[in-house]
Amino acid sequence: MDEKKKLYFSLVFPVFFLFLIWFIKLTELGLDTSFVRFGVFPQKMHGLIGILTSPLIHSDFKHLADNSVPVFLLSFAIFYFYREIAYKIFFIIYFVSGLLVWIFGRDAYHIGASGLIYGFASFLFFSGVLRKNINLLAISMLVTFIYGSLIWGILPYDYRISWESHLLGGITGIAVAVFYRKEGPERKKYSWETEEENEDPIEALNAEEFIKDEMDKL
Repeated sequence: MDEKKKLYFSLVFPVFFLFLIWFIKLTELGLDTSFVRFGVFPQKMHGLIGILTSPLIHSDFKHLADNSVPVFLLSFAIFYFYREIAYKIFFIIYFVSGLLVWIFGRDAYHIGASGLIYGFASFLFFSGVLRKNINLLAISMLVTFIYGSLIWGILPYDYRISWESHLLGGITGIAVAVFYRKEGPERKKYSWETEEENEDPIEALNAEEFIKDEMDKL
């Protein structure tokens, strides 16, 4: 796949997801209603639907705008660097993090794409560490800078925020990074490393023998 096609592939689903969450918020506005009731409500049967719908729902336009940039950038990075398994990564984090919130979250409606943001960011960061890929680390650090509350969001300092979604999304991202540790972009190899790998082992052995012989003569 050439670079243009790779870029196009990487944009399609993230753009679609971004369009979807904005469309849903505009639909709420047009119907003069709230879809908060479709969020995850832990340990209640009616709250199970939120595993599917909660990342698509936001409390207001500020909430939506705050989540839009990081969720787009991170999902784009996943589809760009992990083309073969991008959909698996996206939906595993999507559903598993929601399920964990349903099991462990407090009694409240949990909504918003921020759980995905934490899941994607932790996946890219830890996958970058495990695969020694500086590009993945750089992207996660960039989004951490843009989305300033990323670290503090896993702490229960504000009960209006679903810190459980953040924490459990982050844990899910780490688990997925470990599970797919053998798949994804390889670490860039520099010229001096390539030269070492291509070095003739016989010549290297002869050089060692030469040095040993010269030492014996002394």
